Amino acid sequence: MKETAPYAVASLVLGICSLLFACVFAGFVCAIIGLVLANKGLRYYREQPDLYCGSGMLKAGKVTSILGIIFGAFWIFWVVVVVLLFSAGIFSLPFLFM
Repeated sequence: MKETAPYAVASLVLGICSLLFACVFAGFVCAIIGLVLANKGLRYYREQPDLYCGSGMLKAGKVTSILGIIFGAFWIFWVVVVVLLFSAGIFSLPFLFM
């Protein structure tokens, strides 16, 4: 019986967590770690494909991690824009009532 590819479960779990926590910084960090683990696991799988199973979990972990990076980068960009606009006074109360 073949064993599961190294880092398959971890990359998939971190990829799913990155999607669940995409609106906070922890999701972005989970996505980066999940992508690194998925790439490392795919490298091990490609070296000895007859020894491991679970390449589908590695690919799913890679895809969900990439999506988590995209969503996390979007939210980080959005937070930076909002903070800059607040600091510039664009959203201050006197401006809204003019």
